Amino acid sequence: MVTIISLIFIIGYAAIALEHPIRINKAATALITGVLCWSVFAVSAPDKHIPAHLLTEYLGEVAGILFFLLGAMTIVELIDAHDGFEVITSRIQTTSKKKLVWVIGFLAFFLSAVLDNLTTTIVMISLLRTTIPEKKDRLLFAGLVIIAANAGGAWSPIGDVTTTMLWIGGQISAGNIIIQTILPSLACFFVPALLITRQLKGNFQFPDKITGSRNLSASKDRNTVFWVGILSLLFVPVFKTITHLPPYMGVLLGLGVMWVVTEMIHSEKDEAEKGLFSVNHALRKIDTPSILFFLGILLSIAALQATGILSDLAGWMNSSIGNIKIITVLIGLLSAIVDNVPLVAAAQGMYSLEQYPTDHYFWEFLAYCAGTGGSILIIGSAAGVAAMGLEKIEFFWYLKKIGWLALLGYLAGAGVYLLQLYLTHG
Repeated sequence: MVTIISLIFIIGYAAIALEHPIRINKAATALITGVLCWSVFAVSAPDKHIPAHLLTEYLGEVAGILFFLLGAMTIVELIDAHDGFEVITSRIQTTSKKKLVWVIGFLAFFLSAVLDNLTTTIVMISLLRTTIPEKKDRLLFAGLVIIAANAGGAWSPIGDVTTTMLWIGGQISAGNIIIQTILPSLACFFVPALLITRQLKGNFQFPDKITGSRNLSASKDRNTVFWVGILSLLFVPVFKTITHLPPYMGVLLGLGVMWVVTEMIHSEKDEAEKGLFSVNHALRKIDTPSILFFLGILLSIAALQATGILSDLAGWMNSSIGNIKIITVLIGLLSAIVDNVPLVAAAQGMYSLEQYPTDHYFWEFLAYCAGTGGSILIIGSAAGVAAMGLEKIEFFWYLKKIGWLALLGYLAGAGVYLLQLYLTHG
């Protein structure tokens, strides 16, 4: 049974990593892998009730992550439908290439901490298209956005799906992950940004002023939806701290408030006029395949955990490598090749809270490494894949021009975290 489940997972994992060459959506592969793993477990188990009981337990944890993502994605889509992000992007005035590196970089870094690295990348690439006419320069800035967005998402409990998974799983707390990983994340962004500024000279000639709202949303409505949405997302950690309820409850509360606000704003319009501004449209626009991918891969990991495969793997890694810091750095490097979601999910199953309690440095370091390591290759993160599609960035161009910068930033951030750990814990 263990061998068959392991083979199913390895084949499924390979198909997910090779999504683009084989042209099969990774969500379909993940769903098939998850169901097959549990099916083999159910058929092979002596007591047929045990797999069903365990599946019900694991599904509660998985559902918490999925509902959180569903609510957060819908809020972001509502803000975007009202052109809310132009509240920020329209204030960019500088034409200096060197200054724009830091403006774009810091904007992506902090925006991804509130939204997520994928959404931030899409927003920032759209901004670059309206401000940077030269394709060569724009690609360099797109690479910077990928690095900054991934680094910015790593230190926030709501900024990257892997950090969110650790937060919901109880491995980290919101306040502590911010305090312990913001400096390493800044170093991860700062080093590549500094090197990129050395490659750029002169000023940009903007073709036009940054365009106004695409959907002709009124300025008052745009500002209202933007600030209500951002405050709803920022309130989630506060809600969890006050009520001790799961984070998805806070996100669903925020979505409910956003729903009421947008309904009131457009109350005098009929259904046809509401159109793009409605929650119904936002729900249709959210990335449903990504949610199904998370469902499939998390169910697969749960099957490996339930059958004891992950605990055996953890024992092998500890005996062969030994140093948990090295293991974590390797996980981060591996996330540049394969998706970081199953890697973090596997780590959650391999190492228990009894072994490494909440806010142990292992979980903090894992959040940093898994969140930022994907920047090394353009296929290593959702942000990279999005930028690759939007700007038609070639794999080997990114590897040559950006990959080594991302690697230096990743290692610099890891060094800052370990130095910080040494100074505070000895």
